Amino acid sequence: MPKIPNMNQMMGMAQNMAKRMEEEMDALLVEGHAGGGMVTVSMDGHKQLKSLRIAPEAVDPADVEMLQDLVLAAVNDARAKVEDKLKNSLGGLAGGAGGFPFGAL
Repeated sequence: MPKIPNMNQMMGMAQNMAKRMEEEMDALLVEGHAGGGMVTVSMDGHKQLKSLRIAPEAVDPADVEMLQDLVLAAVNDARAKVEDKLKNSLGGLAGGAGGFPFGAL
């Protein structure tokens, strides 16, 4: 039967996991694209936009709605990538039963 950590050990594990999660989120930077690369956004692991690039050919004063749609699509693409990367990289940190890293009780 596995040894069950005491409350102090569990708190330490939780704090370590939170620190690692924060470090992963701080280090993460993804790009979202739309319109074949006409609009590109960069987003960090906290889902904050870091940059927005719009190709000149995407700017058509007669079709502002298209540019708006491209920006929204690029932002949503980046957000989905952040969520996927965090789920994949941080999912292992929560391993074990009930999300606790020390395994089944």
